[in-house]
Amino acid sequence: MGNKIKIVIPCDEANHVCDKTQYKNATLCEKIKLNIHLIYCRACREYTKNNTKLTKTIKKAHIECLDKNCKEKMRLDLDSAIKETPIN
Repeated sequence: MGNKIKIVIPCDEANHVCDKTQYKNATLCEKIKLNIHLIYCRACREYTKNNTKLTKTIKKAHIECLDKNCKEKMRLDLDSAIKETPIN
């Protein structure tokens, strides 16, 4: 008797599922609940629309991130520069 499936979710959970969906981490059940929520919630539909737009814009930008080795070298250089700087 205690195994009822909760279909209606609050807005904060819907927004969390929307974020997970953008990164392809949401389960099918979560996606279904999100879509049901979006039927009746204008604010979350707007959030989802903006989230989708942001994801598409970032993908279009072809942003390249520094690789792990480059980041580590920068960190070591910064640590070295900090140690060499006198404290007044």
